[in-house]
Amino acid sequence: MAGLYSSLRAQPPSSSASALHQSFTSKLLLLLTLLPLTLALFAFVLQWRGGGVDDPISRWSPEESHKFPGMDSSPLPTVGGHSPHSSDCSSLLGHGNTASFPYYRDWKFNFEVDLKPKVCITTSTSAALEQILPWMFYHKVIGVTTFFLFVEGKAASPGVSKVLESIPGVKVIYRTRELEEQQAKSRIWNETWLSSFFYKPCNYELFVKQSLNMEMAIVMARDAGMDWIIHLDTDELLHPAGAREYSLRQLLLDVPSNVDMVVFPNYESSVERDDIKEPFTEVSMFKKNYDHLTKDTYFGLYKEATRGNPNYFLTYGNGKSAARIQDHLRPNGAHRWHNYMKTPNEIKLEEAAVLHYTYSKFSDLTSRRDRCGCKPTKEDVKRCFMLEFDRAAFIIASTATEEEMLNWYREHVVWTDKTLNLKLLRKGILTRIYAPMAIIQGLREAGVFSSVITSAQASLSKDKFLASIDSSNSSRRAVSSQSLPSSRKIGRDQASQATARRVLDMSTFSYHEAAVPPLSPPVLVLDNDLTTEA
Repeated sequence: MAGLYSSLRAQPPSSSASALHQSFTSKLLLLLTLLPLTLALFAFVLQWRGGGVDDPISRWSPEESHKFPGMDSSPLPTVGGHSPHSSDCSSLLGHGNTASFPYYRDWKFNFEVDLKPKVCITTSTSAALEQILPWMFYHKVIGVTTFFLFVEGKAASPGVSKVLESIPGVKVIYRTRELEEQQAKSRIWNETWLSSFFYKPCNYELFVKQSLNMEMAIVMARDAGMDWIIHLDTDELLHPAGAREYSLRQLLLDVPSNVDMVVFPNYESSVERDDIKEPFTEVSMFKKNYDHLTKDTYFGLYKEATRGNPNYFLTYGNGKSAARIQDHLRPNGAHRWHNYMKTPNEIKLEEAAVLHYTYSKFSDLTSRRDRCGCKPTKEDVKRCFMLEFDRAAFIIASTATEEEMLNWYREHVVWTDKTLNLKLLRKGILTRIYAPMAIIQGLREAGVFSSVITSAQASLSKDKFLASIDSSNSSRRAVSSQSLPSSRKIGRDQASQATARRVLDMSTFSYHEAAVPPLSPPVLVLDNDLTTEA
């Protein structure tokens, strides 16, 4: 009975549960083993058959149909096809084996296709290639098609000018005797709007020269079929904020057709170190323009933002402008355009700006000093410089030791107080802008600048290159031996002609609005009135 009872009792579940657990474990291990093998096999099959994987690198390949406008038929060689004999400029401008951004690979900058509107930039420069090329190709990226470069100094040297001339869409104009004689016949010398700047040295002379060059650039722009013209210096970059695709062309395309001129308020570079070498790729902090701030913010933080300097900005604060190419267009100084027959209808952009990299390198102190022969006295600098900070910088650079200059530079230019920087960034006085830095660094690492130099060198045989240098040097010596007049003297050589023209034009003479000089931003005074520098 006991045996029967014991046989009828339920068996313990441990043995069946253990078998079930072992079976589940083995199946799980098998699944974990087969899954990655299956995925690997699937990926291999897709790659082998070209199964439509959207590779972001190949997306911008020149062999594919996805291209930016104007990217076909460029004279630039393929990146990587680098000559071992490239010049020092090539090494200065840098070259990487791979591009930082896939869409820079094999970029081409031929904008001869029918893109609208066509935008050109004119400048008067004496800079070297390491400044001009990044400046130029950055603006090509954002939509500028044509450049009119009025060159002298380093920019007119054979090694630099030959490279510039090799770039599609670039017109190089040298300051020759023929150019001076042609500009001496300009109607500007008979008009009042620029007359207060005539026959004065340094910045005033440069201002007149820029205006004469701008007048010639208008004719060239019209002949080239341009729609818009902009005057910029090579230490300025346009920042088309607010436009789709970060495009200057798109920004101007959206401007109403009845608008004649577009004003870009300027932002000023705020360097955080005293050893900046390449401002375009090392500076990301900028002080915003009064036009892009509220009145309360601007005046509420004016003293902290000025940091003991004469004005809110170190240099000018009235921006730069783009003008629509049309009849009777004329320059109105380096910052504005005007029209002989009407008052232009202008708008001021609320987001876009021109980034001014002023005094961004310590060497800018001495380079400005070396371009001007004025005496370093408070009285004499007034006849040479329009802005107060330029005057103070010239005196310091002319009278102080290297150490004293560096200390002055750190105190007045370099933003070393991180607490103040953070406060002004939070309040909106300062802002960070990285787009130009990223674009130019990407172009450099893609080998665009070095490829341009290599291409220019390869296009000239050694004999032809040497012959061109000899010819250029001899022509320059001939010009020098004939004592080329400065722009201060151009009008004086044409005194009798100017008098005759003035008599003939007296009956039709009309007053023209005075040229707009570089102006400081609004200043804070005790009664909180809004004033500007005279």
